[in-house]
Amino acid sequence: MADPNLSSFLWSVADLLRGDYKQSDYGKVKRVIARQLGALMREEQLTKTMLAKRMQTSRAQLDRVLDPDNESVTLGTLTRAARAVGRKLRLELV
Repeated sequence: MADPNLSSFLWSVADLLRGDYKQSDYGKVKRVIARQLGALMREEQLTKTMLAKRMQTSRAQLDRVLDPDNESVTLGTLTRAARAVGRKLRLELV
């Protein structure tokens, strides 16, 4: 069973990262999203194969999404990943 404290921690880190966006911060945001997806996968007991199928993508593409250091993932792909775990990806201009 997944540790609910880990999920809470990851969501709080995401909240801290919401602020003035700088291009150099994309890597930080991507890392948080990748970790959130991993935590949600563990909570829902989803395998990579299962999530890739929900996203209608390949396992290799999902590996890029889950790789916290891979910044080449598009917003469209991140949006599909969020939907696949029952969430929404939200970006804001402030």
